[in-house]
Amino acid sequence: MKRNPHFSQLSKNYLFQNIWERVQDFLQKNPQAQLINLGVGDTTEPLPELIAGAMGRYADALGTPAGYRGYGEGQGRGELRNAIATRLYHNRIDSDEIFISDGAKSAIGRLQVLFQPGLTVAVQDPTYPVPVESSIMNGHRLIFLPCTPENDFWPTEFPQADLIYICSPHNPTGTAATKKQLKKLVDLAKRQKSLLIFDTAYASYIQESDIPRSIYEIEGADEVAIELGSFSKFAGFTGVRLGWTIVPKKLTFSDGASLYDDYRRANATLFNGASNISEAGGLACLSEEGLEATQLLLDYYMANTAILFDALTATGHSVYGGVNAPYLWVHFPEQDSWSAFDELLQKTHLMTTPGVGFGPAGEGFLRFSAYGHQTQISEAAQRLTEHFGNK
Repeated sequence: MKRNPHFSQLSKNYLFQNIWERVQDFLQKNPQAQLINLGVGDTTEPLPELIAGAMGRYADALGTPAGYRGYGEGQGRGELRNAIATRLYHNRIDSDEIFISDGAKSAIGRLQVLFQPGLTVAVQDPTYPVPVESSIMNGHRLIFLPCTPENDFWPTEFPQADLIYICSPHNPTGTAATKKQLKKLVDLAKRQKSLLIFDTAYASYIQESDIPRSIYEIEGADEVAIELGSFSKFAGFTGVRLGWTIVPKKLTFSDGASLYDDYRRANATLFNGASNISEAGGLACLSEEGLEATQLLLDYYMANTAILFDALTATGHSVYGGVNAPYLWVHFPEQDSWSAFDELLQKTHLMTTPGVGFGPAGEGFLRFSAYGHQTQISEAAQRLTEHFGNK
C-alpha cells in the first residue's frame, strides 16, 4: 500500500509536540523548577456548577431505564441548534444550517472531504497549524497571507484562491478583523468565487463594538462563507469537546451542486454526533444563567491578559493583541522565536509558544496565553518584570 505522498511535506512533529519535548527535557534537568504554562491555550478554571451539574445529571440519568439515550441526532440535538441560532446568532442563520461538532479542529478536517485535491488555499500567516496542515494532507496548494504589525495584522491583498481560511479574533496574534475589513473580504470572495472558511473560536472575547462576532453580520456572507464555532474557549469545554459548523444552504459548487447537501451527507457518514452529555452542557451554557456564568470566566481570562500586557509593555516590548482575545503577540526583534522561547524557559521557567511555529511571519515573536490561575499569571508577570529589568 502506498503512503499518502502529501504527508512527506509535513514537519516531523506537530508544533505543540515540539514544545512539550523541549519542556520535558528542561524539567528532567531542573526537577525543582516551578513551570508556569503560558504556551498552550488551554482553559484552567472549573466549569460553572450550573453547567457541570447539567452534564452530571444527564450522565446519572443514563444509568436509568427512563434516562438512557443512545445515538443522538447526527446533525446535533435540535434544541441545541435552536439555542445557538437564537442566542449567539440572533436568527441571522437557520438552525437547520448548523451542524454540532466535537470542536472546530476536527470540523476543519471533516470539511476537507468536500473539496477536490489540488485547490489553491489562502491562509493567514501566522496562523493556527490545523488549516495549513490539513490542506497539505489533502494535496492543496497554499498561499500565505502575511499578517504583521506593518499591515495591522490584516492581509494587504488576497490573491485568487479557491478557499480562504480566516480566524477572527486571530490565533495567534490576538487581533481581530473590523466590519469594514470583513465587508471587503466578502465582496472579494463573491468576485473571485472563493469560499471563505471563518473560524470564530474566540468570538466571545470580543470587547470592541466594531468587531463582528460572526461573518454573517456582513450582508451576503451566507453566499460565500462557512463558519466554525466552539464551546472550548467560550465555556471551558477544551476537554468536554463541543462546537458547531454553519453551512448556509445558499452555497453551491461551480456546477451548481449544493455544498450543504454534500456536507450533510459527509457529516452523516463520518461523524456519529457529539456526546449527548456534552450537548446537555452546551444547552446549559446557552441558558440565560449559563451565559452570565460563562461571562465571568471570560472576564477572568481577560483580567489575566491585562496583567501580562502591563508587565510586558512596562519592560519595553512591543505587544499586540490582548484586547479582543486572551493572547498577546510579543516582538523580540533581536532574537529568533525559538531562542526567545528557550531564554524564557531557562531563565524564568515560563513556557510560551514560538511565533515561527505558526508560520514564517511569526519569526521573532512569542505568543503568550493568558489562560491560567490568576495567582500564577501574577507570578509570571513578576518573573518577566524581574528578568527584563535586570538585563
